[in-house]
Amino acid sequence: MATDTRRSRPVRTIVLLTILTILLPFGALLAGWQFDGKSSDNPDGASLAPGLALDLQGGTQVILKAVTSDGSEITPEAMEEAIGVIRQRVDANGVTEAEIAAQGSDQIVVEIPGEVDEATVALISQAAQMKFRPVLTIGSPVPTVQPSASPSASGDGADAAAGDDAEDAAAAEPTKEEIAEQEKAIESATDPSDLAQITPSVQAAFDALDCTDPKNLQGGGGDNPNLLLVTCDQTGAAKYILGPVEVDGTDLTSATSGLQPGANGSVSNVWGVNLDFNADGTTKFRETTTRLTPLEPPRNQFAIVLDGLVVSAPSSNDPITNGQASISGSFTRDTAATLANQLSFGSLPLTFEVEGQNTISATLGSEQLQRGLFAGLIGLALVVVYSLFQYRTLGMLTVLSLVVAGAMTYVVIALLSWGMGYRLSLPGIAGLIVAIGFTADSFIVYFERIRDELRDGRTLRLAVQRGWLRARRTIYAAKAVNLLSAVILYFMTVGGVRGFAFTLGLTTIIDVMVVIWFTHPVMELLAKVPFFRDGHKASGLSADRLDVAPRYRGAGQFSGPQSAVADAPVADAPDRERELVSAQSVKAPRVAEDGRRMTIAERRAAERKAAAEAAQNEEKH
Repeated sequence: MATDTRRSRPVRTIVLLTILTILLPFGALLAGWQFDGKSSDNPDGASLAPGLALDLQGGTQVILKAVTSDGSEITPEAMEEAIGVIRQRVDANGVTEAEIAAQGSDQIVVEIPGEVDEATVALISQAAQMKFRPVLTIGSPVPTVQPSASPSASGDGADAAAGDDAEDAAAAEPTKEEIAEQEKAIESATDPSDLAQITPSVQAAFDALDCTDPKNLQGGGGDNPNLLLVTCDQTGAAKYILGPVEVDGTDLTSATSGLQPGANGSVSNVWGVNLDFNADGTTKFRETTTRLTPLEPPRNQFAIVLDGLVVSAPSSNDPITNGQASISGSFTRDTAATLANQLSFGSLPLTFEVEGQNTISATLGSEQLQRGLFAGLIGLALVVVYSLFQYRTLGMLTVLSLVVAGAMTYVVIALLSWGMGYRLSLPGIAGLIVAIGFTADSFIVYFERIRDELRDGRTLRLAVQRGWLRARRTIYAAKAVNLLSAVILYFMTVGGVRGFAFTLGLTTIIDVMVVIWFTHPVMELLAKVPFFRDGHKASGLSADRLDVAPRYRGAGQFSGPQSAVADAPVADAPDRERELVSAQSVKAPRVAEDGRRMTIAERRAAERKAAAEAAQNEEKH
């Protein structure tokens, strides 16, 4: 096996790791705690402790009841789509580890960690309304100017600016002057697609809107149907200026997905969505498509707006006169079904009533947290006892590496709690506890490789280098499997299991960083310390404990356990020392006593005997 000839700088590596992964992040956390600390007025501020999820911290439970104004039946598909809309609102509002689920046939239970203000309750209980609006302008999702404030994505087009934080964004409302200016422009416009409707305040809102900001994707509806709307695509891929509402979602009677008809009545392989309107909707949609069809792009498009965000913006190829329209394009079976479900949900006159709002106690979660931490301490203690028993003083390096990995994990989770709203759940803590064993496993693999090299008669310095080259491939393979498992769990599951997968993946990455940039460099430094280099009995690397093969020291002398020196074969010496042994030891005969040529095994035995005799003779003299 080739030895890595690159110059090693273990001290510099350890110092850089400490600065970049512990001191700087912890300094940033301290600065955030000092200048943007968490408080009742600033619940999203920085804290030295990681944020806790609903099962550990407690929180608020809001029970919503879906109600239709016309008494129509609420389908399971509509409830599922309503849950998706509410989840998007909650996630875009910066809340993590929220639990949203259906209860019965017409209730939705929303559980949010911590205290919930009235604005959040109003946001999640607001009705999701679907409307058809003409497209006036489409632009890139990024702002074209640097505003001093951020516009509200789901507000009216006159919502020109708002503050950088959520409160200012939510409080942004068009002034009376801006509303009057826009109403005047709409009245004087020739039709709803007239660009003359775009007032300076609307254009300013469009230029400043940033659809890459999750706050502008939370939706919430509530836009004025008689005014222009500046908003984002539901995915944040584009932003729009839309004209006044021309067709309401309640005018849509059904929306289904399927393969579109081809020529001569055949069925094509193109997926699409079919729409059916009632009598009033048929009239409105006929007038709209008749006007849009001859216009230039993007004014020949109409936007389907759900919950204040654009879910689709197809172009009008022909006037639709019979109230039966089809939307086709780059749909797959799943995307077509998703759009059909969204349209069906938006066509319902569905509203939400807050049936109850309760505070969830964290008593049970606190007990589980205490038991989980106790189990983690027991596991950590067992790892420490095993390391000290198996590796003696060298086991302290395992303990120190675990401390470094724990410090890095704590700082990273605390920063994620501040910057991204991450909250540590009980399954997440379980992932951290499991990671203790996974992390210690890396050190055990490395130490055993070093011991194997020492058993082959190499010095500790060479054993560290060669052992690392052999161990790191095993460590990389094992950690790749752990990380792949964590990624699959995270994307294939929901709820608390994702918290477990997240912390498992995070600690796997940190484990690799620690073993590369801390454990190995420290081991290189220890190889220079006489206590470890000479194999003291308490070092965990002693020759007697490892049954190390004797190593030739020159002048016919071997080092190693005394019981094995007499039987030390020249072949067991390191490669670069073997020639020196053969040159300085007594040469053994090549022919046996019976006159035949010796075999290789017989020659080695004779060389071993000759070397031992030479060593004994030197001791006598």
